[in-house]
Amino acid sequence: MMWQPFEYAPKNKIIFGKNSLARLGEITEQFTVKRVAIVTDQGIIDTGHVEKAAYYLTQKNITTYTFSDFAQNPTTENVTAGVDFAKEHQIELIIGLGGGSSMDCAKGVNFLLTNGGEMQDYWGYGKAKQKMLPMIGIPTTTGTGSEAQSYALISDSKTHRKMACGDPKASFRVAILDPSLTVTQPTSVMKATGIDAISHAIESAVTKRRNALSASFSLYAWKLLNANFESMLFSPENEEANMGMQMGACYSGMAIENSMLGATHACANPLTKNYGITHGHAIALMLPHVIRYNADHAQDIYEDLCRISGIVIASCAGKALARRIEKIVAATELPTTLSAYGITADAINNLAVEANEEWTAQFNPRIVKYNDFVSLYNKAL
Repeated sequence: MMWQPFEYAPKNKIIFGKNSLARLGEITEQFTVKRVAIVTDQGIIDTGHVEKAAYYLTQKNITTYTFSDFAQNPTTENVTAGVDFAKEHQIELIIGLGGGSSMDCAKGVNFLLTNGGEMQDYWGYGKAKQKMLPMIGIPTTTGTGSEAQSYALISDSKTHRKMACGDPKASFRVAILDPSLTVTQPTSVMKATGIDAISHAIESAVTKRRNALSASFSLYAWKLLNANFESMLFSPENEEANMGMQMGACYSGMAIENSMLGATHACANPLTKNYGITHGHAIALMLPHVIRYNADHAQDIYEDLCRISGIVIASCAGKALARRIEKIVAATELPTTLSAYGITADAINNLAVEANEEWTAQFNPRIVKYNDFVSLYNKAL
């Protein structure tokens, strides 16, 4: 364990339990607001979750307005549209209902609505000077852990580069974890977000910024996610598996908030930016290779991850863990090579340049530079 100093101030209340969405009205009422925006996507609207949420709010005489004009990876243009929407309806509280995209968009709207400027002004951490509106996060996927983080991931509409914009004030005041909401997530979403959550647990466990607290979140997150992912995948109605995955994803988000991520995410973001590969799919491509790359520099932690999940270590814990991840990815039937997405060797140099510029690369336990990214991409080719 790296005993480095840290500060931890829980920024939100977490409410977990089946049918806990029914408490939305009473929770929102505590903020003494009357006009609320639900930021969500059309798929979530189609499930009936938004209608149900609006009903609970209406029961407390709270007027709701629904904003859904954003993409899978919300862009700066989407955020600007959301700000106009919020101003038009004089919104007093924002609810992010859905997957990471909904919650990221909700945070992005809050940044600009309350602090002005452009999303690029908040790239980094702690740049919001003004108070922000209260927010409630309600995840419907078992993946990003955005409900437990103060970061919004917003893509620049012109460059398509993802910007991590964080601030303590951008945290959800309350996160409602209702596992009954995750049962409706499509299998394709379940695969992508589940792999993403797993990567959050593993990467946050070994970063240079890890600490005693983040390690506890990372290890328990991995234990839950490893034990429940395949059960949820093959039996989507399995309530226990859904509960385990939802809590695992949340713990992963709490770990990221305290330790950040590493080279896997640095590799994945350029794949999404340049080739439109879904984030979780890009993670699935790169995670086993990054684990092997880090093996000698994170051996003790990889051993801990293996032990708590019953993985037999033959010689190297990193290799054993990477094999387990490959088995998990195989269960999803997602592509495991860059070439399966039509990416050829002549694209690797540009990908490596961009990966080397990604913020999370600096937190990787083993130094990773341009030539290392070239090697990692080649291994995935």
